[in-house]
Amino acid sequence: MNKNELKVGIDKLSFFVPNFYVDMTDLALARHVEPAKFHVGIGQDEMAVNPITEDIVTFATNAAAAIVSDADKKLIDMVIVGTESSVDESKASAVVVHGLLDIQPFARSIEFKEACYAATAGLALARDHVWRHPERKVLVIAADIAKYGLRTGGEPTQGAGAVAMIISANPRILALNSDNVSLTQDIYDFWRPMGQTYPSVDGKFSNSVYIDAFAQVWEEYSARFGAKFSDFAALAFHTPYTKMGKKALLPKLEQESADTRNHLLEQYEKGIVYNRRVGNLYTGSLYLSLISLLENSEDLAAGDKLGLFSYGSGTVAEFFSGELMPDFRHHLRAEAHQNLLDRRVKLSIEAYETMFNEQIDLNHNTIFADDLPFSISEVRDNHRIYRKTI
Repeated sequence: MNKNELKVGIDKLSFFVPNFYVDMTDLALARHVEPAKFHVGIGQDEMAVNPITEDIVTFATNAAAAIVSDADKKLIDMVIVGTESSVDESKASAVVVHGLLDIQPFARSIEFKEACYAATAGLALARDHVWRHPERKVLVIAADIAKYGLRTGGEPTQGAGAVAMIISANPRILALNSDNVSLTQDIYDFWRPMGQTYPSVDGKFSNSVYIDAFAQVWEEYSARFGAKFSDFAALAFHTPYTKMGKKALLPKLEQESADTRNHLLEQYEKGIVYNRRVGNLYTGSLYLSLISLLENSEDLAAGDKLGLFSYGSGTVAEFFSGELMPDFRHHLRAEAHQNLLDRRVKLSIEAYETMFNEQIDLNHNTIFADDLPFSISEVRDNHRIYRKTI
């Protein structure tokens, strides 16, 4: 079987978010803003918030542990984490995740960075690796904490969590096509220099750059592959807030038929159900939207073609596609994901602000308590030690 005949893609996928959230009506009232500005204007209803005992390593490991079997651990020979929330400037978070999950030792573990785009680069690398080694698997994780500071313009677009994906030959959910089109532009719409706690954002400019990037990669993709919007059963977007993808999509649909336009917009809404309740996952936002689409749309069927738009400020953008596999619905985790969201604890604004301001001090040894399967248990000798309870 040659590379063009072998199907490679997402065999399993799951997400994890912390056990706390803020209701956006509460936040709006506390900030003296009309709630509709958050619920309608940016399209957010809830925002995930994490305590100091949880970081990108615990998010990544908890997300992956839900789908990585003992058999997978023997076959995974690459662990890739895409993030812009690293906890170490040198050691990759993937190395720690690899150890916590007990994946076989002869594996490559690396961390990618390019704003919200990095996990997509990891996905492409994983796909190509499995094409060359179809008996092996790759674990790709997008994990981030989006924080802009209290009472800032970006505060309502914060969030936290991770999405984990196992990439294999003969995938059971989504086969990835080899049709990626990428765009790189050296633009400062969003940046965070070393030592700066929160990112700097040119909000209106960032929105326009995102919209323009989608237009450019779509036009190039369409030219290269003769693609039309009517070819797709649905599109999933990077969603720093849920109205963003729609702002980019609407201008491109103006020349489409009413049927195509209405169908894609209906599917777009299915793809933001979870994102509305979580907020911004940075690298994980596109893939949370993909999960939301798969688990909330009743119109998708085996063989359908899905389009995915990935975007990372700074900027790198990419459009690519995948094909839904037979019986893909049987391999989703809709009930578990719904339970994860529903059992979270709603924070008061005072409790949220207290949790937000807590920080780990690596210069002091500290012991923590958390009941998650994977969490930070201790700070000792200037580094984090993680607890594994399963």
